[in-house]
Amino acid sequence: MEEFLQVGAIANTHGIAGEVKIYSMTDDVMRFKKLKEVYLDTGKEKRLLHVVSCKFVKNQPVLKFREFANINEIEPYKRCGLFVTRDQAVPLGKDEYYIADLIGLDVFTEDGEHLGKLIDVLQTGANDVYVVKLEDGREVLLPVIRECIKEVNLEQGEVRVHLMRGLLDE
Repeated sequence: MEEFLQVGAIANTHGIAGEVKIYSMTDDVMRFKKLKEVYLDTGKEKRLLHVVSCKFVKNQPVLKFREFANINEIEPYKRCGLFVTRDQAVPLGKDEYYIADLIGLDVFTEDGEHLGKLIDVLQTGANDVYVVKLEDGREVLLPVIRECIKEVNLEQGEVRVHLMRGLLDE
């Protein structure tokens, strides 16, 4: 399991005082109000940053970090990811999983046939959709609904699914 979970990325600067607009990658955008520290992935290292303030502009979080005093200092980090440690992550409910923990799981049918690997999770609004790369290289989209996703077992690294009619049709 991943030690760090991505909550967002720096989308752009905001003003000249070193504030940045954040592209949120979390279900609860209000979590940024409670955030005290994040890790900035510079590409070379994960740098600890301390959140001084959070406000919202058109529902987009705008953060100010203690480590950056002006636009010139923060500008090089546009498009860099922001991460929290697992213990700082928002607690999950029953049958909820962090996307980072799902990526790479083996996907099997109810009969034990290996379909492929889970390579992405699409968040559609109505329900999530698992993107599975089949062994023959094709991709199949599996809706995350009870009728289709039967079991997710992170310890064993697998997902059991019921292939509903039409999902594998050409």
